[in-house]
Amino acid sequence: MAEVVTNTNISEILASDKPVMIDFWASWCGPCRMLAPTVDGIAEEYAGRVVVAKCNVDDADEVAMQFRIRNIPTLLFFKGGEMVNRLVGAVPKSEITAILDSLV
Repeated sequence: MAEVVTNTNISEILASDKPVMIDFWASWCGPCRMLAPTVDGIAEEYAGRVVVAKCNVDDADEVAMQFRIRNIPTLLFFKGGEMVNRLVGAVPKSEITAILDSLV
């Protein structure tokens, strides 16, 4: 199950000793809805190895501004609290897992 990012818990999520992937999305975004099942599946597949989180840009606008999210869906990848990669758009699962596999 993906964690939910809020304006107040982002630092806790990024402090994880595991790699972190954050999906920036919105309910009105068609490509976001297309990507959601993939993100949910990755959360299950990588449980215990990667923290998968979802950030609704309408609910956590400060976080979206902090990471300069201009288009959604956007996936950000972190290791040791530092952003190491970014994917924009409804990308194939293979692109996402290739990045995650390089981080775990």
